[in-house]
Amino acid sequence: MHHNKFLVNRPKNFQAKSHLTISNKWADIVRCYGLTQNPSNGNYMLVMTKRDIDLRNYLQQNHNQLTWKERINIASEIILALFYIHFENAVHRDLHSGNILYFQINNNWCISDLGFCGPADKPSKSIYGNLPYIAPEVIVGREYTFASDIYSIAILMWEISSGQPPFINYEHENDIVMNIINGIRPKIVPGTPLEYKNLMVQCWDADPLKRPDVNVLNKKMQKINLYYQNMPDELFQSEINNLEMNKVEENYASDSEKLPKEFINLQINSNNDEKEIIQQKSKRQNIGDIDDDDDVYNDPNLHSKEQDDLEIPDVFIYSLDGF
Repeated sequence: MHHNKFLVNRPKNFQAKSHLTISNKWADIVRCYGLTQNPSNGNYMLVMTKRDIDLRNYLQQNHNQLTWKERINIASEIILALFYIHFENAVHRDLHSGNILYFQINNNWCISDLGFCGPADKPSKSIYGNLPYIAPEVIVGREYTFASDIYSIAILMWEISSGQPPFINYEHENDIVMNIINGIRPKIVPGTPLEYKNLMVQCWDADPLKRPDVNVLNKKMQKINLYYQNMPDELFQSEINNLEMNKVEENYASDSEKLPKEFINLQINSNNDEKEIIQQKSKRQNIGDIDDDDDVYNDPNLHSKEQDDLEIPDVFIYSLDGF
């Protein structure tokens, strides 16, 4: 008989009600049993089921053994969990690989840490979370939305494909900020299945309106998962090998006309030569592996000649290395 383990975690704000309500309705959200109070300091804490490992550590331990079928299935389960959160008209606001948790006995991936989660009709203008996963529009001061969660999912999809944290080669937070809003995204791993790659690229589009909503995303991901799970291993590996052999350089610069004007007003004021210098300085040297460089997925030349310097909102609570 399996006995539940419990984890006591202090909520980051008073949105504990969202976690209680959502987690007890859907199995793909880490179950929350209620609140308790620390008698020594009066802090309230959530009592949740303790999972075995988070996605970040799981990938670091198992990256070399994971097949693409397993990676696709992990992404599929995470997206399904987000579907349930959005179904409850809630925005998570803090998706990253530290709060995607694995329950080994059920072979199940769940979303946890709904401390920042809140109703979509009560948006928050405060910026918080794990910086590499934060959508560009949120960085420049817009509110968290369903679409900003979708951007975070894209970065998680990339992390699942690579086994590495996003933007690991960047030394300074400001470099990451500048590059994210200028369309820099992690370089796609060679051999990534085409359908998976295309969906990921759609989800990290700089324009929130061009990202699929969670209903479309979930349907597409479930179809991709079903397709590949039913494919014989030999055929699947042959397809991956062909993708690697036929890999060509692609230009992912997208149409900039419909991008929100916040990007136009807040982008870096520099010419093409200055941009190149900034991008070079923002990367740490990675000897012998040019594929670790990141790609531009949206045209950085989006701004008009008349613009102000980039200003990051004062209320900005994020984590780069920890969770």
